[in-house]
Amino acid sequence: MPQTLSATVLRSQCARILEAAGSTPAEAGQVAANLVLANLSGHDSHGVGMLPRYVDAVAEGGLTPNASVKVNADIGTMLALDGQHGYGQVVGVQAMELGIARARQHGSCIMTLSAAHHLGRIGHFAEMATAQGLVSMHFVNVLSRPVVAPWGGGDGRFGTNPCCIGIPLAGAEPFLLDFATSRVAQGKMRVAHNKGERVPDGYLIDERGAPTNDPGVVVVPQGNGLFGALMTFGEHKGYGMAMACELLGGALTGGGTWHRPADAARTVLNGMLTVLIDPAKLGTQASFAQEATAFVDWLRQSPPGAGFDHVQIAGEPERAARVARDRDGIWLDDATWGEIVAAGAKMGVTIA
Repeated sequence: MPQTLSATVLRSQCARILEAAGSTPAEAGQVAANLVLANLSGHDSHGVGMLPRYVDAVAEGGLTPNASVKVNADIGTMLALDGQHGYGQVVGVQAMELGIARARQHGSCIMTLSAAHHLGRIGHFAEMATAQGLVSMHFVNVLSRPVVAPWGGGDGRFGTNPCCIGIPLAGAEPFLLDFATSRVAQGKMRVAHNKGERVPDGYLIDERGAPTNDPGVVVVPQGNGLFGALMTFGEHKGYGMAMACELLGGALTGGGTWHRPADAARTVLNGMLTVLIDPAKLGTQASFAQEATAFVDWLRQSPPGAGFDHVQIAGEPERAARVARDRDGIWLDDATWGEIVAAGAKMGVTIA
């Protein structure tokens, strides 16, 4: 049955399963905390519902517990890193810590990360950078079953390929833009399918390339064994951004792009190109802070449009969700909770 759990309880239960799957207590705790933070932020698609897939990926051999980033190239302001199939929530943080240190030292850093298992919510890494006063830009590709159709195409050819930009704002919470280049995240379709919900027009095509409102077409095989596909956001513009993420996050990083038939593997590998900039080293920090604040204030002065209470900026809905869900608990639908319980059972862990 559906569950509403506190963040503390959910972190503990997920950590137990991850530890049983081979992670050290420290790694299990870090991954669990990241997953629960995604739920708290309102992004259930990147939250604890991913845990069953991680357990399966470990069993497949595509996800390696307790792996660390490997430095393949280091020329000061440029780093090429290999995630070695480790948990993205761990190797991604390790990569960001290296990149942030270089940006603080030199003023900027261009960093590539290849072969990281599912990085999760990319906004987490941007938050790390903005907390240090840095601007960050992230372009990510996804090596897994191709679930997004190209503009003008009739089947899935690439992943949800996220893009994220974090910008610190003086005396305020940062601007944090974090989005899939698909119309909606694949994980959100999993959540909708588990809840028995339909989705709006324009999100999906079925296995024959026809429009559909059934999220199940990208979650479970259809009658002919094929899947449907997600559409890109913004029609051809989102498609162009998705291609850029594949070329930058996949080809440029050395992690590879998707160009083969789909399979049933549960492993999800990400490549990520990250650009970090320290405004203090540019000599524009004072004007940057002043102009950014002035622009945000200008936006907020806009009268609310129909159906809205006020103008928000990227990052605010997530921060509001954290307050509400930390207070009220995290609700999990019956199917998602059942999958987590089953994943625990595979590892000999009983949760209730």
